[in-house]
Amino acid sequence: MARTRRTTMTRTPTPEFSLRKIALPAFGPSLMLGVAEGAVYPVLALSALQLGASAAVAGLVVALVSVGQTVANLPAAAIASRWGERRAMVGAALCGMVALLLCLAAPNVGVFAAAVFVLGLVGAVFKLARQTYLTEAAPIAMRARAMSTLGGTVRVGMFIGPFLAAALIHLLGLPGAYLGAIAAMAGAGAVALLVPDLEPAGRIRRRLSSRQMMALQARHHAHVFLTLGVATALVTAIRSCRQIVIPLWAEHVGLDAATTALIYGLMGSVDMLLFYPAGKIMDIWGRQWITLPSMLLMGASFVLLPLSTGFYGLLAVSLLMGLGNGIGSGLVLTIGADASPRYGRTEFLGLWRVISDTGGGAGPLLLSAVTATVSLAAGVVVIGGLGFAAAAMFWRWLPRGPAPPSTGSKTGAVPH
Repeated sequence: MARTRRTTMTRTPTPEFSLRKIALPAFGPSLMLGVAEGAVYPVLALSALQLGASAAVAGLVVALVSVGQTVANLPAAAIASRWGERRAMVGAALCGMVALLLCLAAPNVGVFAAAVFVLGLVGAVFKLARQTYLTEAAPIAMRARAMSTLGGTVRVGMFIGPFLAAALIHLLGLPGAYLGAIAAMAGAGAVALLVPDLEPAGRIRRRLSSRQMMALQARHHAHVFLTLGVATALVTAIRSCRQIVIPLWAEHVGLDAATTALIYGLMGSVDMLLFYPAGKIMDIWGRQWITLPSMLLMGASFVLLPLSTGFYGLLAVSLLMGLGNGIGSGLVLTIGADASPRYGRTEFLGLWRVISDTGGGAGPLLLSAVTATVSLAAGVVVIGGLGFAAAAMFWRWLPRGPAPPSTGSKTGAVPH
């Protein structure tokens, strides 16, 4: 089917819409959630060890955050669809505060692990609620900027959180990290509660239950899930592994913990600063102008990592990795929003997040398997290959040019 050419003027954002006008309700909860997660994630393994867990069990406990987030995406979609994003986030914030209090008071590893699992459930509700809201509220001409800003605010929060935790741990010991996370979680709930949840125009009423709608979306959009959905799963797989391979390779080449932390922090700063320009490029020139460079840079950085033998080599590769990941901020959110239909959008995005989050959990498992059977270098190179595979899939199935206004319904909106 021939594509209709659009002039630049037709894609200019409408004057009445501004990201600044919706900044607090759209990005405030995500920022505070990022602070809470950034404060508590670095100390979860330490807390598990203090409760008597082995190193292997402590790693499994930390992984429960990702497991909880993955399995909660479909229930989160049902909750948000039935009760609305605002009430879903307020309820999730309350659950998150209870889970963090349980982490503080846990008498054994089992209770602590259950609380950590709930933290993953809470994250799923917040992230799905804000993605759904922005997909409907932002005009197509600014969708990528809205999604990249959403992803960027979470990264900013994750960057702030560890510093907040460090200051509170210095004053109060390890419980300080959890108290800081509780305060940030309360802030996320307060923003969601006090700021009106602006109901996007055009939301469609329907008669089907969330479970029926999910089944319908899975059938009608199977091709999208099996192509672009799988590609985004590869994106999250390589992203999740970057947090593992840098410290592992730093230890492999003999760098100390302080030097490793410096390299990781510099990589994070590059990662954090590029989200808005990347979103603007996707809006103006098209999604492939960011998806392809992002995945090619990520893949190349992983393949080059085994060639680094010291501080400067690892720093250069890490900065390249940060650049690739930074320009891809909001990539998974934007492509999911483009593919989603107006009718049953929340359920579609719930299924989309299940696929992408599954990739995030599978990536480290693949890295561990190859490392155990061959070597760390081989595992890193295999993960780098996922970036090249994702780039190839985006080249094959991602539409060229800026996403048209009818993107969601064009992929097959189901009937009333």
